Amino acid sequence: MLKIVLDTAGDLPEGWQEKYDIDLIPINIIHGGKTYLQGIDISYEDFYKMVEEEGAIPSTSQPSPHQFIDFYKKIANKDDQVLSIHVTEKLSGTMDSCNQAAKELKGELNITPFDSASGTIMMGMMAKEARVMDRNGKSLQEIINRLEKIREQHRLVFTLDTLKFASMSGRIKLLQAALASLLKVKPIIELKKGELEMGEKVRSRAQSIDLVLDKMEKTFGDQRIIAGVVYARDQQSGVDLLQRVIERFNCEEAIIGELSISLAAHFGPGTLGIGAYPVEE
Repeated sequence: MLKIVLDTAGDLPEGWQEKYDIDLIPINIIHGGKTYLQGIDISYEDFYKMVEEEGAIPSTSQPSPHQFIDFYKKIANKDDQVLSIHVTEKLSGTMDSCNQAAKELKGELNITPFDSASGTIMMGMMAKEARVMDRNGKSLQEIINRLEKIREQHRLVFTLDTLKFASMSGRIKLLQAALASLLKVKPIIELKKGELEMGEKVRSRAQSIDLVLDKMEKTFGDQRIIAGVVYARDQQSGVDLLQRVIERFNCEEAIIGELSISLAAHFGPGTLGIGAYPVEE
């Protein structure tokens, strides 16, 4: 049996975890000397209330190799294959922990680590694609080949509604240099080759959303695509953006999910993003 693992820097639409049988290993959320596990003992709303009430951003950390080892032993046995899909190694140590655990368990469990070179909704779409292929009888190598192609061809673009969280978190260095003079702008952030890059900066939210859509259109044109919209604490704006994506692009599928706490801690509420990749012909 193929076990598909995703860390919670990845996002899944409601119901996908069960529908596509995806196992989630939680990112650690650290605040006030206590460690919380995303999706287990801290919810999205708990997180935002914590920030509002205390005026501080909880820190985040990757699962340790020991956490990975315990997790793999819990979900898999020696006859299973484990495909473990994770957030870009250029922004997190999660892949390193995964690799260490896989090496330690070699001969006991069959674990294949996979660096998404991405995050959030793109990771969820990769996991779903892997499960669909698995159910269609494809081999693990065929699945990995497809994920590698998605990794090369996808695009993931965000717009932030506020730079307050980035200012408090101190983790996004590319934003730090601009914070002093740009607190009132709406920046475009893009994940390129696994790293965050700051793009254009505009004055209004409407302009920033238009720009995100324009960037996706420039990349994909009328290609048939799988698209995902992600939002942070503003579901209606996410739904509105999803509708614009459906109307504007040639979508085989278009889905929506909420931005993980591990990214919301740095991007903040009101963040909107689109991830997409071409359908395989």
